[in-house]
Amino acid sequence: MNRLWAAGTLVVLLAALAVVAYLVVPWHRPPAPRPDQLDALRQLPADKVARAREFRSELRPGSYVSMVLGLVLALVIGLTPLGAWLVTQAGRPFGGHWLAQAVLGGFTVVLVSEAITLPLAAWRHTIVVRYGISTQSWGAWSVDLLKSWAVGAVLGGLVLAGFYTLTHFAPRWWWAFGAAGAAGLVVLLSFVLPVLVEPVFNKFTPMADGPLRTELIELAARDGVPVKDVLVADASRRTKAVNAYVSGLGPTRRIVVYDTMLTEAEPAEVVSVAAHELGHAKDGDVWTGTLLGALGSAAAVIALFLLGSWGWLLDRAGVGAIGEPRAIGLLIAVVTLAGLAAGPAQAFVSRRIEAQADEHALVLTGDPVTFEAMQRRLGTVNLSDPDPPAWEHLLFASHPSTVERMAAARAFARGSR
Repeated sequence: MNRLWAAGTLVVLLAALAVVAYLVVPWHRPPAPRPDQLDALRQLPADKVARAREFRSELRPGSYVSMVLGLVLALVIGLTPLGAWLVTQAGRPFGGHWLAQAVLGGFTVVLVSEAITLPLAAWRHTIVVRYGISTQSWGAWSVDLLKSWAVGAVLGGLVLAGFYTLTHFAPRWWWAFGAAGAAGLVVLLSFVLPVLVEPVFNKFTPMADGPLRTELIELAARDGVPVKDVLVADASRRTKAVNAYVSGLGPTRRIVVYDTMLTEAEPAEVVSVAAHELGHAKDGDVWTGTLLGALGSAAAVIALFLLGSWGWLLDRAGVGAIGEPRAIGLLIAVVTLAGLAAGPAQAFVSRRIEAQADEHALVLTGDPVTFEAMQRRLGTVNLSDPDPPAWEHLLFASHPSTVERMAAARAFARGSR
């Protein structure tokens, strides 16, 4: 009966996820005719395009090897007794207590994977430094890497402690409490991550009073998206890439501009980027992502519970139940597989949302010429392939390509006329 309740709840959650996605995801994207894309590509400096493609081609092998290696490690640790052994050893100094196994075992399993893939991350760093995208020394890069691991350890430790507390004290109904907790955690993190985590990696200072700050504040007010402040991030200490974004929800919302953007781009281009980011806030894209993430996380917890009765999986992992800490490796393997399978769908939805934000920026500023110039500058400075391979774009791209966005600006200009 318990499994029937879980299965029924899973069906309801998946149906709700489908309905919400149908209602809130902008399935229609603004036109970006292919002839306009090809014309835009021809107008880009040939040497810049060649350099960007060379850069991406050097990054590509390491990225795919890292992805495959991560999957193989997750499967080896999760589908063999190795994962259970690692967790057991991690908890041994504390008498094998279930909470020590849950937290320290999770750290150990993840740390093994991170350590094995670390050389690939270092290889990537050498490439981005050589092409002038990264400004970080090995020391600064290592510090940021350790910060990232520390943030992941804190968040992961809290999640694992909470999850296995539920499985320990509510072994038959942990799926229900866990689903509610996962959904609530997604909502909570949407509020607190920008405030608590972003300052770990960047220093933010208020933008100095002047015409640009005034224009950004007025732009947000005209768009009906109140912002608390306009901040400048010290991105130049680690990169030459340019960007701007709107961070936070409600009272924590602020416009953030990279200091590199202020030196590399024209003020009108900064305004165009901010208009795009305000579009995300105006259209509730953060709430859209939060709601979809909450429903998806709740469904994933219940799916894990149902999957836990599959004897073959448990035998392969050398554990008795997926709700015991020794099954952390199996848990990570399943999540890794699910993430890879869901990746293309998530990328597709993200591209639609980004295209809608582009349209918002064009309407809000009424300046397709500057929008196109801004996309050209973003692609050139960030060494983005302006027209990447179709298969790669389909599977992995979270944003429209540079030429797609330039073509959208041209189509908008024709429609405006």
